[in-house]
Order: sequence, then C-alpha cells, then structure tokens
Amino acid sequence: MTTSIKIDFVSDVSCPWCVIGLKGLQQALANLGDAVHADIHFQPFELNPEMAAEGQDISEHIAEKYGSTPEQMAQSRAMMRERGFDLGFTFNMQQRGRIYNTFDAHRLLHWADLEGRQQPLKEALFEAYFTNGENPAAHAVLLRLAGEVGLDQVVAAQILASDAYGADVREREQFFQSQGISSVPAIIINERHLISGGQAPEVFEQALRQIIALS
Repeated sequence: MTTSIKIDFVSDVSCPWCVIGLKGLQQALANLGDAVHADIHFQPFELNPEMAAEGQDISEHIAEKYGSTPEQMAQSRAMMRERGFDLGFTFNMQQRGRIYNTFDAHRLLHWADLEGRQQPLKEALFEAYFTNGENPAAHAVLLRLAGEVGLDQVVAAQILASDAYGADVREREQFFQSQGISSVPAIIINERHLISGGQAPEVFEQALRQIIALS
C-alpha cells in the first residue's frame, strides 16, 4: 500500500544545508520505495533579503553575520564537502566566492511549480551556485537554467523583466515565518510534522516511517 504525503521544503537557493537536506530526503524516499508517494513543493525563504544585487564576499558576509573565524569557516566547508560527497553532490567551495540576492530565483521557482518543473530547476540552481560558482541572481544564468530544465525561456524572460510572482513569494515567505520557521531547511510533512535541518537520510527515513504509520 502506498501512502501519499505532501512535503513543503522551505529553503533558500544560497543555503548549503538545504542541499544536504534535500539529498538526504531524496535518499530516504528512495529507500522507502513504493511505501510512499511524495508531492514536494519548494517554498521560499531568503537568508539575506536585503542583499544587494552585486552580492558580497562570502567570507566577509559569514564573519559579519555569524562572527565565524577563518578556522571555523574552513571546518564548516570541509564538513559540507564531506556530507555532500556522501550524498552524491559536489560542493566546490573555492568557486563560491560571493553570496547573492535570491529573490528573482524564488520568483522563477514559483512559476516553475505552476509548470511542473520546480524540482529540476531547484536542483539546477543548487548545482549552478554550489558546484559551478555561478550567480543565481544573474538573469542570464536563470534564463539558461530555465531552458535546460524544459521551461519556456521567453516566458521566463518576461517574468524576470517584471515583478511577476513577487507578491506570491512574499506571501509564502511571510506565511512560513508566521508559523515559526526562522531557519532552513525546514521540511514540513502534511502541514503538520516538521523536520529541521540538513538531516542524514536515516533520520528522514525514520521520521517518514513514523508519519506513514500515523496516516
């Protein structure tokens, strides 16, 4: 018997632990096989909503925002690389020199959800930023990725040139913040059960099995 579940994956394009959380969740769902069918929707969360268009040096940003020392940053990067490698994702930290505004990426992701191509675009954005060091705020990058995942680039260009879906993204952000979400990733199952952070696949699998048993 297959149990259907809805998953709201609240995250930001520039969040490395969101990559780790998504890969862990996907592995857990693969392990569960036919026991579960997951309908995943990526919900917007901006870690740095006031970030300027040109971005900021990432080491400078992390030092200012979190007070991290160079040694702590190096340790965190090494941990992310290792976790990513174990999950089949490549973090090229030397490529990721800046952090950028992600609002336009979230607008495009909102549209991609309506078009049934949200997850491929989300994964393409993660790879573009964390593996290839590309700017997820750059419209040229966003348009190329949209085309690569099968979205209409003409429509994508029209969206980016306007304020389309901006109000929708803001509404979604405010809703999840009102529900107490202040850090990401936040994985909400069936609008009731919260799993926080970039958990290991076995943690996700155990939690999903418990939720399925309650269904």
